[in-house]
Amino acid sequence: MDESEYYPDHRTQQGPTYDTSPDTTSVHVTALDGLVNVNSLFTIAVFVGLSLTTPGQRSLENRTSCDAGIDVARKLLVFEVVSFSFFLFSSLVAQGLKLAINILNSKDADEIFKAHINSKVLRVGMLGSALGSVMGCLFLMLSMINVIQIRLGMLSCGSKSAVQAVAALVVLVTSALLVYLSTALYAFLH
Repeated sequence: MDESEYYPDHRTQQGPTYDTSPDTTSVHVTALDGLVNVNSLFTIAVFVGLSLTTPGQRSLENRTSCDAGIDVARKLLVFEVVSFSFFLFSSLVAQGLKLAINILNSKDADEIFKAHINSKVLRVGMLGSALGSVMGCLFLMLSMINVIQIRLGMLSCGSKSAVQAVAALVVLVTSALLVYLSTALYAFLH
């Protein structure tokens, strides 16, 4: 019997497409590390936002009509939990991809930065992780708007400082998310 019957040549078999570029795999791991680190910082912001607000707290506007009610505190809590859930989802997907890359790397000791990963699975996983981070940021922004209303006064009250803070928050976060989404989609499509 020919030896090739027992040990088929894996290079000639048809199967899923794999990305075998050593540089590409290390770039993916670095990108996933960055995503997990940013999600960790945002998760800290979630808990800081929760700890700084208490129901029945008076706003700095010094008018009782501008004080936030219990419904604003309830929305804050819901938005914080949903934001935390999205960041956790994003981080777990990214960590799972990193784990797969590292396990596959450990099989080939000669190639430290090269893993044979199905590129479609990697791209979809990275896109899912990025979308989880974007959704987490959106809900974190909504919760921060409620923190601003609790601390500075209700937007419906016309508190000038609250309106300015919310406007700056919405403009900066939205523009940053648009840049992030456009670069993530560009990387996904190319």
